[in-house]
Amino acid sequence: MVIVLATIYAMIYHLLNLNDRPTLDQSSELIVEKVFEHYYWFVVATIPIYALTTFIMFKKTGYNFFFEFIIFEAFKTSQSLVVHILFLPVLYFFKDRSVFNTISHLLLVLDFILILWINKQFFKNLSLSQVLIKSLASYLMYLILSLILIVIIIILFGLDR
Repeated sequence: MVIVLATIYAMIYHLLNLNDRPTLDQSSELIVEKVFEHYYWFVVATIPIYALTTFIMFKKTGYNFFFEFIIFEAFKTSQSLVVHILFLPVLYFFKDRSVFNTISHLLLVLDFILILWINKQFFKNLSLSQVLIKSLASYLMYLILSLILIVIIIILFGLDR
């Protein structure tokens, strides 16, 4: 499901030509373009990273990393992709305006709210404050590790067009 949704997202993203925005500098444009050229691979590659960060933060809950956390993160990623797909027409409408970045940041906030909501349902035995702190730490670790992954891939494969 994740692969299908990520492919649909990348296809719509390219069809709407959302990479072509005047607000991006050349290096940022190249990075965004490279990530979205192979977005489905990026999404699939980062699921184990997010599963690892969630496992680290919630390891005392007793769930298995290889089976339960990876499937759990694939489920959360699928839900996030559905939200992002629904926002693509809005992004297209505002692609040449400064509101585009605001909407992109709003999507990050919506992602975290969705993650928090799903984590609270999954980790029922923890209080909301525990889930909030652990989810935030897990999400930040995921963002940092994903950024490191992107930098490593760029270093290994370059940014040549």
